[in-house]
Amino acid sequence: MGEIDGRPCRLTVCRGCCCGTKKKVPGVDHKAQLARLSAIDDHAGRTVPVRTSKCLGICFQANVVVVQPSQKGHAAGGRPVWLGEMTEDGLLDALDDWIFEGGPGLAPLPDALADHVTSKDAKKPKKRKRPKKAKAIEKERRKAKERKAEKASRRPGKKGKGEKDGKKRGRKKDERRKKK
Repeated sequence: MGEIDGRPCRLTVCRGCCCGTKKKVPGVDHKAQLARLSAIDDHAGRTVPVRTSKCLGICFQANVVVVQPSQKGHAAGGRPVWLGEMTEDGLLDALDDWIFEGGPGLAPLPDALADHVTSKDAKKPKKRKRPKKAKAIEKERRKAKERKAEKASRRPGKKGKGEKDGKKRGRKKDERRKKK
């Protein structure tokens, strides 16, 4: 293989406020994942250095791993690759294989990792807003419901035919009859 020169790829693994916690990413053995990443070797048999970071700032994509290119990869144009949502064993296998093949700048990114590429400047996706028309319709429905409830509260019960406020019509006629 010849002389080994330069540094190998390096990994930075986020293990701060969100990444690496069961609260944020349940169902993942985070300690085993970190041990697995620490056991990755490159094609020259060198163990890839892994350092943990308190927070890389894109918590909505926990667990985040940054792959720094090797010295040869950097010379070939490789740049750091940010990977988000690295929670499955299959993704760690793909990462291991990619680094073994050379990593950034020397080997193409595996298809399995392509959907997980992100950046330090990634923005959390905003919740989809309802169209203004839908909001106006909902507001009108609420107002109509409130008006209906207000009317119902004004009249305590149903009134029969010929009744007004619970009194029968023709009361004066009844009083006249009594006087006679």
